[in-house]
Amino acid sequence: MLLTPIEVRDAVGMALGALRQNKLRTFLTILGVMVGVSSVIGLASVINGFNGAMEAEIEAIGSTTIIEIQRFGPGTDWDDLTEEERNRPFLTAGEANIIKATCPAVDGVAPMNHHWEQPSNTIKYSNQKVEGHRFLGTWPDFLGVLNRSMKSGRFVSKVDLDLRANVVVLGDDIAENLFEGIDPVGKEVRLNGNLLEVVGVLNHLESNFEEDWQNNLAIIPLSTFEKFHPWDEALTLTARAESLEKLDQAKEEIISALRIYRNVPFNKENNFALTTQDTYKEQAENITQYIYLGGLTITLVGLMVGGIGVMNIMLVSVTERTREIGVRKAIGAKRSNILLQFLTEAMTLSGTGGVIGIIFGVVAGLGINAILEFPITISIFWVITGFVGSVSVGLVSGVYPAYKASRLDPIEALRYE
Repeated sequence: MLLTPIEVRDAVGMALGALRQNKLRTFLTILGVMVGVSSVIGLASVINGFNGAMEAEIEAIGSTTIIEIQRFGPGTDWDDLTEEERNRPFLTAGEANIIKATCPAVDGVAPMNHHWEQPSNTIKYSNQKVEGHRFLGTWPDFLGVLNRSMKSGRFVSKVDLDLRANVVVLGDDIAENLFEGIDPVGKEVRLNGNLLEVVGVLNHLESNFEEDWQNNLAIIPLSTFEKFHPWDEALTLTARAESLEKLDQAKEEIISALRIYRNVPFNKENNFALTTQDTYKEQAENITQYIYLGGLTITLVGLMVGGIGVMNIMLVSVTERTREIGVRKAIGAKRSNILLQFLTEAMTLSGTGGVIGIIFGVVAGLGINAILEFPITISIFWVITGFVGSVSVGLVSGVYPAYKASRLDPIEALRYE
């Protein structure tokens, strides 16, 4: 026999009354449920904020049409290269030229050579100095391929490339630190001891992450980079498809052109790797899946601890209310009424812990996202899952105490002191 709405209301009211009467015992009982639910909701909110920040970061450089060409793909174990991988030729400007000449679906290509030894990179103007930035050599296509724009001046030109000119384009942060209130264009700086003329400053690129290297770049013509570092031949290439619809076509054209240029036999794998920005999205999502798994483990442990606490307090409640159960049975209450009453109380107890956990989890998630400057997100799925999970814990944990209460003999229960 199912409980009537009035009986459900009374059962919930009795459970809430028990919470008020035994505040410390109730708090300790539902603590595990609160911790489990709040942890997973807070974690889910932060992960969703991180994913949103990553997507915004990638979208800023045109994730839908960017193709990176590298000697090895992302995630390569450099300590466990095969013989074929160790013997792969480096990418050079020749590959960039062949892509530009033979791939109609490609809108532009920018070969790049980075100087990664950031602590040793120093750029000076007058008595001002900036350290720890990155500098790279590239082609004029860099601006369009990477979706960057100029704040002032101009970018590296083909003439600069042909003349191996000593010119440099600065990131906005470097320019702000070197030239406080002064127009940098036309000024001369020393980059790792080399005298260069500043011809332009890049627009500031907003970032959600602390390592804002996109605004700490010093860019010179690739030919000038080769003049300064003739021993450093390895390049990475970045290409842009004409449109999202032509992305697959552009990838096929690049693969075909590079296999011919690099003399790859028809029965051999590519000795280069193509990566789109979506690959990095997938990698980030794979990482967050493991974090989600850890969060679920925390939740399950918390809910298990909470379930044990709920079962314990319900067994105590059965003992304390033995005479009450006897009276109810004596005036006509059926076993099903007693069973459902105690199950309702157990679910109310754990559900209260779940609601408090949801509130704490949402507040914590929003606060952490605000501090990290991630997009503010709330995972509705995990809010619902947390509440349903907490109530389910009460249902499972309350079965035995409720069954025990329903099996009490009314006569013996009335005699209980």
